[in-house]
Amino acid sequence: MYFLVDPRESVNAGYRASFEREGVSSFGLLPDEFLSWIEAASQSDLDAVQGFLLGDFEDRAKCATSIRRHSRAPIIALSDLRSLEQTVQLLDAGIDDVLPKPVHVREILARSEAIWRRVNGALPAPTETAPAAERLKVFHDGRDPEIDGVPLSLPRRERHILEYLVRNRGRRLTKTQVFNVVYGVYSNGVEESVIEGHVSKLRKKIAERLGHDPIEAKRYMGYTYVG
Repeated sequence: MYFLVDPRESVNAGYRASFEREGVSSFGLLPDEFLSWIEAASQSDLDAVQGFLLGDFEDRAKCATSIRRHSRAPIIALSDLRSLEQTVQLLDAGIDDVLPKPVHVREILARSEAIWRRVNGALPAPTETAPAAERLKVFHDGRDPEIDGVPLSLPRRERHILEYLVRNRGRRLTKTQVFNVVYGVYSNGVEESVIEGHVSKLRKKIAERLGHDPIEAKRYMGYTYVG
């Protein structure tokens, strides 16, 4: 889930629609609402956030400070106008990256993933040389994964689940955690049980191409990507 912060509801709505087209959940708040939310948010809610996207408003540095007290997720600021002085100030305030508008959501996803790898020590980028045994590659930027260099076409939700599991390789993730990341903490009208169907279909497709199932599933405990 990506969290959007901007005083203009039209901007939040526009990016929510763009994230939705990529199969990525998002949630938007006004700056004052966001500052209240992050101070009261539960750890499970914070863990579901894969990145914070801050629009162009005066209190971005304050928001970044509050975010960093509670989360290690990437913080990306959007700028309506190019300004070297403003960019330097935002980076000094703890924001990880500054992007001039307009920017495609897929670029935001790719930059966010690059920040995750750098800060949290995740897997190397797919463009780097991978071990021979690393047959499955995911890209975290809207592209389908590849097995042995051949794309594996997946529905957006299944692709997003795979990306989340691979990013957390070896870590057991509960059904609730997967649901919150894929559908968002504040989703309505969708039951957590939908994750079981998504994961079941995903495992079957990967196993058919890979020759084995790289996702370990344990009832009541969750899922682990074991490779």
